[in-house]
Amino acid sequence: MTTWKDFKSTITSIPEDELTVIDTLSYLQAERLKRGISQKDLADKIGMKQPQLAKIERMESTPSLTTLNRYAHGLGLEIQMRIVPETKLANN
Repeated sequence: MTTWKDFKSTITSIPEDELTVIDTLSYLQAERLKRGISQKDLADKIGMKQPQLAKIERMESTPSLTTLNRYAHGLGLEIQMRIVPETKLANN
């Protein structure tokens, strides 16, 4: 079975920044499912309608950082960003 990590390495048409959003959202969605939380329950908790959350999870709408944070907070998680010199990025 092909994993997201394997498939991601073959993608050339999506900018790296957008892949970061996709990675973050896919992690959050997997966490929601692992915890057995329905879209409706999470949407209610974060003040969103279920169809809107479904649209985001299907990537029909690219979520903003604010929306990703709302999603994460609804799961008791926090998104953290960091800034590092480009040389550190090349070495990781």
